[in-house]
Amino acid sequence: LELLQVLEALLESTSRIVQMVDSIEYGLTDIQEYYANTGALKAAAQVARQRSGGEQAGGARVHVSIVETFARGDVEPRDLEATLRIEYRSKLLNPKWATSMAAQGSGGAYEISQRFTAMVGWGATADFGEDWAFDGAFDRYIADSEMAEQLKRANPEAVRNIARRLLEAHGRGMWESAKEDQLQRLREIYEEAEDVIEMGARAVS
Repeated sequence: LELLQVLEALLESTSRIVQMVDSIEYGLTDIQEYYANTGALKAAAQVARQRSGGEQAGGARVHVSIVETFARGDVEPRDLEATLRIEYRSKLLNPKWATSMAAQGSGGAYEISQRFTAMVGWGATADFGEDWAFDGAFDRYIADSEMAEQLKRANPEAVRNIARRLLEAHGRGMWESAKEDQLQRLREIYEEAEDVIEMGARAVS
């Protein structure tokens, strides 16, 4: 109980979290550890501050600063939201990155899929829900029928996860601009991927 009280006191006093990123290859949107740890810590601190009346002591909102230690020279901390925007534009929404990953077959499709999981993870833990990111992801990997088909052939489970995560993002209020025809297409892609997975399972058995 005493340890829990110490943890609660630490969370209540936290107004900013600093996350160091030491790899140029793996950023905030690439692996689950960042949103599962840093994002979850931010969410827990905000809840603790709200519960203790943190609004009156500078606000209950907890900020996150990202420090990229792999960069040379003086490193300037960057806000979490700004870092996420940069990473989404440079990787997931970047047509060259998307084409390169899709060309890697099943493994590349899996890597793409995991970044959709991370998008929802950051939305859940850090309240990052900017429509342009989800709209762009839909356009890049679902509306582009050639890309969607390529990924589905390579790894139907990855495509199923992409569709599921985008539907989840809309259902949880992260992707508010989603249109009904987009949601319907996601449902269709999900079902198509399910059919491919089931047929593969029958062939194996």
